[in-house]
Amino acid sequence: MQKNDKIKFYSCLAPLSFLYGIGVWLRNRLFDWGILHSEQYPIPVICIGNLSVGGTGKTPHTEYIIRLLKDKYRIAVLSRGYKRKTSGFILADSESSSWEIGDEPFQMKNKFPDILVAVDTNRRRGIQNLLSLPEKDKPEVILLDDAYQHRYVTPSLSIVLSDCHRLFYNDKLMPTGYLRESISNINRTDIVVVTKCEEDMKPIDFRIIEENMKLRAHQLLFFTSIVYGKVKPVFPSKACFLNHKNIGKEDDILLISGIAAPAPFIREAEKYSNKVVPMVFPDHHMFSKSDFKKLEAVFEKMTSSGKLILVTEKDAARLKNNPLVPESWKNFLYYLPIVIQFCNGQSFDETIKKHIITFSKNNILQNKYE
Repeated sequence: MQKNDKIKFYSCLAPLSFLYGIGVWLRNRLFDWGILHSEQYPIPVICIGNLSVGGTGKTPHTEYIIRLLKDKYRIAVLSRGYKRKTSGFILADSESSSWEIGDEPFQMKNKFPDILVAVDTNRRRGIQNLLSLPEKDKPEVILLDDAYQHRYVTPSLSIVLSDCHRLFYNDKLMPTGYLRESISNINRTDIVVVTKCEEDMKPIDFRIIEENMKLRAHQLLFFTSIVYGKVKPVFPSKACFLNHKNIGKEDDILLISGIAAPAPFIREAEKYSNKVVPMVFPDHHMFSKSDFKKLEAVFEKMTSSGKLILVTEKDAARLKNNPLVPESWKNFLYYLPIVIQFCNGQSFDETIKKHIITFSKNNILQNKYE
């Protein structure tokens, strides 16, 4: 599409964005005016969300908070379980599959088997079910995954993520842009985290972003970057251990991605090999028989002795439970885990810990005087 054609196309979408914005504005005002009711809870409920659709890194940031808190508190993660094949409330266990609870909750339950992971599109019902568990299992902190727009729940702390390469203040409402709600609704959050920052960002770059955010005095701003871990087999009993340093520059890599923003993943793989073939699918893609047939044809044409198939951690969660995965792939199938790193991590850690302690103290005092 030529530049002029793109301008015309987005101009045509502008009225739809205007109408969408009116709908979102009215819905938010109904909550602000108390016409639509929002529920509060007696334990800390931390919401990790965004203003835009997908690709800001909610899962690795949720996992960061899990690691931060899990040794001291009983943690529950509540997600809607996007693209799962079930409905209603489900409390995950060791037998749960990505088909039942969704790929991201499955990934978190597998990484942190001792925490509670639940899914429910109705977050209020989900929290009530979690708080109805026996006392020994009842969570002490609930993390709400991707629930910033779910205003039927009032979180005790809200965290909004914004991709450094697609900052919310430069974006537009859907369908012209990627925003789910207008920029002004950033005022509801307590913390903003700018994600996927490049290693070579300078202090002036951080200051420019901070000035453009125009945050309120009480709102905190943090910056994070992606750190890639060691390559791991999707099927450990089939594939041998592989160090990415052992991947040769002439080894073929079939790179499969079903995430919202695959560019950093592709760039990382290209550090290992000069022969990376990316096959990109939509976010949360459920791989079908025809997908595998197409991918298998590409992989069979690869001739290097060290060839492999590399997927994202989120895609690995779906592929583990997919009976259509070719048996011949299992010796070659690896994933690349990620974690996030705060540029000022200690301050973020202390902010989260202090919030939980303060909330708990205030709640005890409130109950005492009721």
